Amino acid sequence: MGNKVATSGNSGPKVRSDCEVVLEMKNDGGIEVSLKSKVSTLYGRSIVDLCTDILRFFGINNALLAVDDSGALPFVISARVESAVKQLIDTELNYLPGFTVENGYSTEYDRFRFSRLYLPGNIPSMMINAGLHSADGIILDLEDSVAPEKKDEARILVRNALRQINFYGAERMVRINQGERGLKDLDQVIPQNVNLVLIPKCEDPDSVISVEKRIEDIKRVHDLVNPVWLMPIIESALGVERAFEIATSSPKTVAMAIGLEDLTADIGAERTKEGGESLYARSRLVMAARAAGIQPIDSVFSDVEDMEGLLKNVLHSKSLGFEGMGCIHPRQIAVIHKGFAPGNDEIERAGKIVKAYEEARNKGQGVVALGSKMIDPPVVKRAQRTIDLAFRLGLIGEDWRTKSS
Repeated sequence: MGNKVATSGNSGPKVRSDCEVVLEMKNDGGIEVSLKSKVSTLYGRSIVDLCTDILRFFGINNALLAVDDSGALPFVISARVESAVKQLIDTELNYLPGFTVENGYSTEYDRFRFSRLYLPGNIPSMMINAGLHSADGIILDLEDSVAPEKKDEARILVRNALRQINFYGAERMVRINQGERGLKDLDQVIPQNVNLVLIPKCEDPDSVISVEKRIEDIKRVHDLVNPVWLMPIIESALGVERAFEIATSSPKTVAMAIGLEDLTADIGAERTKEGGESLYARSRLVMAARAAGIQPIDSVFSDVEDMEGLLKNVLHSKSLGFEGMGCIHPRQIAVIHKGFAPGNDEIERAGKIVKAYEEARNKGQGVVALGSKMIDPPVVKRAQRTIDLAFRLGLIGEDWRTKSS
């Protein structure tokens, strides 16, 4: 095998919780692991043993492996070594770490999705404690945040992260790549109990259908029972025009998001904080999602320092009918939750609506009214959802919620 060499991972003065590995195949001489690490005194032997075990797992008995470690956890080291191996040999084998039992949960079709935190799929330091930030969803991103030459190794890292990191109840999301690369992403991540898959740059129903079919095939092979939900992302003029077709293309679609960076570029407009250039597209997406019975989700707010601007954007988003938005920094999560939370007047009115509906139903009345306004089932459903949300956010207690129903 001569001088075949492969590199995987990251190193440098600012890199944390990662490692860079350089693998060189040899014709003889056995396996030699050269380790550079600040924790080599404590963990050097276990790191070398892990690397050796992985190489032998893939049938490699003669190699030189140089590891530049910056505090990587075992699942990260495993991913980096496996990625280097797969650059040099053709193998379908996967070296899988153990599965953290805390991550075996499923999520509901209509759960609250106010905030979803994007994390680059090739930077493990951002993943490890992400669940502690209390976002509704954690997105391990394999698409725009990962350089093209790093996508294959990111796929392996994300797979391992899904097996090892405790997400503390956040919806476990992965944004896959487009086309055939995205389908290959699914082969690795779906068996790791992903709750939701984001489909980027979606422009037609077939994009959703092909992802759904691949997921169902994978679930059948691995005997998986938990649902995997879908969230297409609309990022082009064509996608906006086909929004309703996309929203109704699969029963697994629970939400549809809009991506304004790509959309504004596609229509030749500059994205502004005021958002006038995207008002039509955002409103069109909300209408399509509502007509399809799924959640409309707004784009990210890209200025991570402007909390006041973020709150204004969230309130405007809510006024358009959106039920959530993406975020690119943990500090944005609390502001997003605050903006989408119901106000006191909204909670009080919701309580009155639900109570009036229950009283009318108990009396056998077919018509329900609150003051001079008639109340129909969709209004009651929305009011109950507001009460449930207020309870979830700690704005009301169990006694208040029970009293209103």
